[in-house]
Amino acid sequence: MTRTSSRSSLFLHHGRIAVVAAVLFAAACGAGGPPGAPAGMPPGGMPPTPVTAITLAEAPIERVSDFVATVKSRQSTTIQPQAEGFITRIAVASGRRVAPGDLLFEIDAAWQQAGVASLQSVRAAREAEAALARQQVARARTLYDAGAVSLQELEQAQATEKAAEAQLRAVDEQIRQQQTELGYYRVVAPMGGVVGDIPVRVGDRVTRASMLTTVEDNSGLELYINVPVQDAPRLRVGLLVRILGPDGSVAQATKTSFVAPSVDEATQTVLVKAPVSPRAGSIRADQFVKAQLVWGSEPGLTVPVTAVTRVGGLYFAFVVEQADGGLVARQRPVTLGPVVGDSYMVTGGVTAGERLIVAGTQKIFDGAPVDPQGAGPPARDGGGQSGGGS
Repeated sequence: MTRTSSRSSLFLHHGRIAVVAAVLFAAACGAGGPPGAPAGMPPGGMPPTPVTAITLAEAPIERVSDFVATVKSRQSTTIQPQAEGFITRIAVASGRRVAPGDLLFEIDAAWQQAGVASLQSVRAAREAEAALARQQVARARTLYDAGAVSLQELEQAQATEKAAEAQLRAVDEQIRQQQTELGYYRVVAPMGGVVGDIPVRVGDRVTRASMLTTVEDNSGLELYINVPVQDAPRLRVGLLVRILGPDGSVAQATKTSFVAPSVDEATQTVLVKAPVSPRAGSIRADQFVKAQLVWGSEPGLTVPVTAVTRVGGLYFAFVVEQADGGLVARQRPVTLGPVVGDSYMVTGGVTAGERLIVAGTQKIFDGAPVDPQGAGPPARDGGGQSGGGS
């Protein structure tokens, strides 16, 4: 029994010694680090983590809005016949370039040609009557001068001549009208351009409402943008417009040339137009394209997307701060705006002049000692504000 009590006392004594040693070690670490630690090691003995940081600075940021716009041709026409009948010839093919006056279609004009021939026969009779009336007037004047006929007979012959001349002129007008209508049976191109789809075939009967084809001239294209009415006060002629390609790159830039004075009642939008260059067929009439309307630019801060983390629906970023013994990382909640290129537009949480950690954030935590390395220039991105407009 005595031997067991002695052993328990010995174990208790050693335990107390271990606790005291641990406390002294902790105190030594808190005072200046563990023995043999390199100079500059922060409290706690953790070496600084190498990170990459940039100095935040304000830069001009464009305010833009994205739209799906439509390309329209300023020189486009739908070909419809001005006469009715059966198509006897199609003189062009889809995709062919034509000049003004080139023949496109022929419609059976046999009935119209017969009408013109009939009127020409009538004209021959009316011309003979007019010639006879002129002879009678000449004869009556001669007899009247000789005193052989009265003045009344001379005036009657003159009236007959005028009536015959009037009838002849009326037939001439009818012939000209019928010949003009006969020309409608030959459908020609009203302007130069490229022939579109041809939905009709030889033998089809067409009316004045039938669509035969289209002729497009892509040398004159316009961009149609429907802007919501709430943005109408900011619209003006001369705003920069960018047309984006499938990969998001800028295909071409232009400027607004027209702003509608009224609002579309159905869509509550304002129509904006801008001229477009076809650029060797890369943009065609009736094509949908992605367009950016640039409202202007103003100074602002941006932070790289890789420097921001999301936790529980909130966004955070690490900044470098001075602490006792060295530099530490501080996690800050930030308020973000739209994406600007590869960066976020930031509206709160950080300020210009602070150092933002952009690489190595996965190795640190709030209050962790850091060693900023490879610091680059301030983040500057003049790209457009995607989906913004405010």
